[in-house]
Amino acid sequence: MDFQVRGERCFAATGGQAFSNDKPAVFLVHGAGMDHSVWVFQTRYLAHHGWSVAALDLPGHGRSQGAPLTSIDAIADWLVEAMDALGVAKAALVGHSMGAIAALSAAARHPARVSAIACCGVAAKMPVHPALLAAAEGNSQAAIDMINAWAHGSAAHLGGHPASGVWLIGGGDRLLARARPGVLHADLAACNAYEDGLAHAAALACPALFLLGARDRMTPAKAGRALAATAPEAEVDVIADCGHMMMTERPEESLQALTRFLAANAGSQDKELSDAAGAGRA
Repeated sequence: MDFQVRGERCFAATGGQAFSNDKPAVFLVHGAGMDHSVWVFQTRYLAHHGWSVAALDLPGHGRSQGAPLTSIDAIADWLVEAMDALGVAKAALVGHSMGAIAALSAAARHPARVSAIACCGVAAKMPVHPALLAAAEGNSQAAIDMINAWAHGSAAHLGGHPASGVWLIGGGDRLLARARPGVLHADLAACNAYEDGLAHAAALACPALFLLGARDRMTPAKAGRALAATAPEAEVDVIADCGHMMMTERPEESLQALTRFLAANAGSQDKELSDAAGAGRA
């Protein structure tokens, strides 16, 4: 689905169903250097079980035009403008890593627009090692290799994905390699500069899910739990034997956690959503 924000063409995957304001909306927000495809295992299911889904390509990423945004708050404000462009008054936000803190910022700073948030692979602060920032600034393959190595849990490095033929390390390499020059560095710099996680979590006026990987080396589960503890209405779900990329490493478990949470906190819930959450993925 193509739409426009600030006069620039933007793209969102809708899971094979037309985006409609007759159903509750959920916006899926990717992490640094990535795009909508990281949500491939969740998008289609949600779209066929009662949600209008927009798995976004942020500006400068994937099929969206423009330059990458340079701060987390700027991404948060853009998310609200994307909602405006699609005629959505209120939506649930599901974000991963950089997208998680952007969702957190959006919910804290625009509370009337967000019905619920799910933060996947998140911490109050996301400092980036100077060596990684330097490699990303030089558009070096070394930056991709560092992220790929640290983002995936040990099981993902060995194979055995539940979807036949999926190679997570190779797929992660290709995903980051196709980012435009400068995009990964801009994203990592925005994460590195973000200081408001605790304040934004404390200011939340909506339900929040913190979906964490037990073996996450980039945003350890301990840090995610500490952030969740500051939110007024939060639940924590930790996926065993999983690294930072829970949506792709453990797609079934991630989907089940998200469907349970979204169904319980939908702005206009229907029976199909409740049934889907109760049964997990059929």
